[in-house]
Amino acid sequence: MQRSTTPALLKIIGVLTASAIITACADKPGSEGWCQTMGEKSKSEWTGSDTKTYATHCLIESTTIGSEAWCNDLKEKPKGEWTTQEVADFAQYCVVEAVQQ
Repeated sequence: MQRSTTPALLKIIGVLTASAIITACADKPGSEGWCQTMGEKSKSEWTGSDTKTYATHCLIESTTIGSEAWCNDLKEKPKGEWTTQEVADFAQYCVVEAVQQ
């Protein structure tokens, strides 16, 4: 008699889906939401990486991923010079979020 692996497979798929949804809801480090959250958080709770990311992306609006200035600056940059990450961030923060608003 063979046991069906379908229930176990469905559980695995469910856990992976839930993890993806939770991760997708978290603000990306350097994004406007992340900068706001970190600004409200006690500096003693920050990691070294948090401090570096905050300094790099949150202190000057044009470097805050997804800010209007960041989107406009990237639009002016030749598309052939965009990194893969810039393409993904532009799609997420400058196109998708703009449509949702």
